[in-house]
Amino acid sequence: MDLGQLRYFTKIVEHRSFTKAAQDCSVSQPALSQQISKLEKELGQPLFERQGRSIRLTPAGQMLHLQADKILQLADDAKKQITDDGETGRICLSAIPTIAPYLLPIILKSAGALFPKANFVISEDTTDDLLKRCSNGDVDVGIVALPASAKYLTIEPLFEEELMLALSPENPLSKKTKLVSSDLQDEPFVLLRDTHCLVNTIESFCNSKNFQPLTASRIEQLTTIQLLISLDHGVSFIPQMASAIDLNGKIVYRSMHEDRPKRTIAICFNPYRYQSKLLGKFISAVKDLCSEDFSPRQQIFSRTDQAETALKGDHHRPNLTPKN
Repeated sequence: MDLGQLRYFTKIVEHRSFTKAAQDCSVSQPALSQQISKLEKELGQPLFERQGRSIRLTPAGQMLHLQADKILQLADDAKKQITDDGETGRICLSAIPTIAPYLLPIILKSAGALFPKANFVISEDTTDDLLKRCSNGDVDVGIVALPASAKYLTIEPLFEEELMLALSPENPLSKKTKLVSSDLQDEPFVLLRDTHCLVNTIESFCNSKNFQPLTASRIEQLTTIQLLISLDHGVSFIPQMASAIDLNGKIVYRSMHEDRPKRTIAICFNPYRYQSKLLGKFISAVKDLCSEDFSPRQQIFSRTDQAETALKGDHHRPNLTPKN
């Protein structure tokens, strides 16, 4: 048996599907199936029971699965230790969808300058999937929003971020000087689907103010929510970093007058897996970058201003966040 066959085997177990495993491994399904057949022939035992479209492990497959992850981890750790020079190597970085488009470009820009020889592999995952992938070693570093917990993972807060109330300029609330939670009780909310942890943060805040948000729509992406709000189709709380790249001028972003909803951005990694010198330096660099006074919104504005200046000349950006 070789390591490639074991990797295919563990991916099939993870996805419960030959097709999805082949896609994850970037190989054709026939090629993956052929390697599994060779492995089964070498072991003299079938590893999977195929029942229609569903598959499950045989007793021999269960026994192999107990050892396969350990073997692959030992092999990966050995390679990393032998080739560890603190400058070259691969870092797999993942973030949840409400963070990735806004924070990852900032991190990568800084990391690219600090670690020019490193190779960064980027992905987006929901919180549960990201924590799982970080635990099993598919992801080296994850960026999530608290609360989040997982066995074997270290999860450390980086910075706090305010959630801004987003509403159309046509909404009468946009003209109100001081917004309080009671103003929102009859407003239709546009929220993400329940798979996104941001929904829990928003609902927890509303519940703490003794009301349940009236959900008008369930959406998959923040950009779609922003578009709907610009059309006066409800309101929502938007992460401050997301408000920074809304440039159409058709959304007003306001801070609540009373307690402001916030979320805490955190970094996660598995301290029980081998950490290369490069990975250790990268984790420290992310912590240093995302200090307590860190503001993704300011950095996004700065980057966008530079781009607009280059394309259009020096024009002032309109203030999309009215003063309270």
